[in-house]
Amino acid sequence: MRRFRPASAAVAAIAISALIGGVFGRSALATEDRVSEQYKLFTAALSAIEANYVGQVESDRLVYSGITGMLQTLDPHSNFMDPKSYAQMRERQEGRYYGLGVSIAVADGDITVVQLFEGSPAHQKGLRRGDVIAKIEGESTKGWTTEQAVKKLKGPKGTTVAIDLRRGGFEALIPLSVMRDEIHIVTVRAAFMVDGSTGYIQLSEFAENSNQELGKALADLSTKGMKRLVFDLRGNPGGQLDQAIKIANRFLPKGDLIVYTRGRVSNSDQDYRATEQSDYTHVPLVVLANRNSASASEIVSGALQDHDRALIVGETTFGKALVQSVYRINQGAGLAVTTARYYTPSGRLIQRPWDGTFDEYLMYSQKDQDPNKAHNPDDMKLTDGGRKVYSGGGVEPDRRLDGPVDGFSPGRFAKLLYNRQLFDVFAQRFSRKGDPRVPSAPGKDRREVSQGFAVDAAMVQEFRDMLAKMKVTVDEAGWQKDEVFIKAMIRYEIDFDLFGGAEARRRLSEADPQVQLALTLFPEAEKLSQLGKVTTGKAQR
Repeated sequence: MRRFRPASAAVAAIAISALIGGVFGRSALATEDRVSEQYKLFTAALSAIEANYVGQVESDRLVYSGITGMLQTLDPHSNFMDPKSYAQMRERQEGRYYGLGVSIAVADGDITVVQLFEGSPAHQKGLRRGDVIAKIEGESTKGWTTEQAVKKLKGPKGTTVAIDLRRGGFEALIPLSVMRDEIHIVTVRAAFMVDGSTGYIQLSEFAENSNQELGKALADLSTKGMKRLVFDLRGNPGGQLDQAIKIANRFLPKGDLIVYTRGRVSNSDQDYRATEQSDYTHVPLVVLANRNSASASEIVSGALQDHDRALIVGETTFGKALVQSVYRINQGAGLAVTTARYYTPSGRLIQRPWDGTFDEYLMYSQKDQDPNKAHNPDDMKLTDGGRKVYSGGGVEPDRRLDGPVDGFSPGRFAKLLYNRQLFDVFAQRFSRKGDPRVPSAPGKDRREVSQGFAVDAAMVQEFRDMLAKMKVTVDEAGWQKDEVFIKAMIRYEIDFDLFGGAEARRRLSEADPQVQLALTLFPEAEKLSQLGKVTTGKAQR
């Protein structure tokens, strides 16, 4: 990492002050003098450390840590991004970049594939999660950093890169030549018909192309006979505000209030309404949400609930109602600064309170929820149809069914298997029958399966044998309690690796308790939609 000379620290401090001035506007002269003194204090401390600290000092790291510490005194969501993190964030927001379409990490000194984007060059060539990229352009990658590998793997569109994979169950390395291309990060991860009239759509986040992807999925399902929809926002951490507004508009009539924001900076006080006519304002709708649905997911689910447009099923959402504005600053770094709070149409601020260290706040999704949580009467609001909803702690479901792991609530033993990613490890033993993409023959320890395979007794025993070899003690009572979940996860991970995320999600939905509950609630969702048409104006501000 490049080191600053001590004089550069002052320049960095001035650059930071210019940013803050640009964001928050001019202050009174006395305030400027006081803040200027704080910059002098920061610069003096940095210079003293550089001149006197016993070890080697990386000034970049000191400045980055100082900014991070400053932001951490504000709230849990204002944060600093170094140039690498900022670039990655922009790639995800834009939903595209040039490369192979894989995420990698170092595991035991090996460059290991941890995620693939469906439809990407890597996916089309047959790369898998768990593959080790042993060579790039003939050079061993053992001991490389992810930055070294990414630099070699990325490149101009249309160029190729030669890689050699090491995959469990294959005796020799697997040579592949992969063409770099523009990678589109798809956010509609699954869209299919559950039955002859019920559609299902899973949205993983709110990026620049999400509304467009959702529109295409809705149109495709409509041609297949969709009359009602399960809209899955579970685990969706949020994203761009404009996409949340456009997506809510898909299900709300023109003119309905979707969300409003209030803050200190210029233009932060805004009311956002549905501005377009939509073809889906009368489709009965059930929205799935859980404790990891946050931010933009809560804008959409909150608006649909306030207008009695959808039945919310699952768990109470995360409770993030702070709007971050992202600013690019010096040397390609970025700041995400909280500039406003958002409110649902009924006036709910769904932001949860946080403790001084943010520990309790950030551990929220790891704890069981209290279905009988007491509410402050002052937090009560009314939906269009007069139903009671509450501020101060996420969007509460209309029908609660805890299911933090793909709709299930596994016990301790099954959760251990899941958290240790043992289902993922087991899936790496299998190959798709007749797969022409891998030019090497599998070894004797690999099994081939066809689409629609069953998790039979032999496969279950093979999984148990793997656990025994890994010295994982099987809790028989825990196994019996969660056998449905264990088999569902075995099938899901194999499906995901071999036949794609949409197929994996489609088959999982057959066992997913929250999806199955949602399918029984459409009569109630339809009645709710009729209730919302008799608008009291409660959620219209």
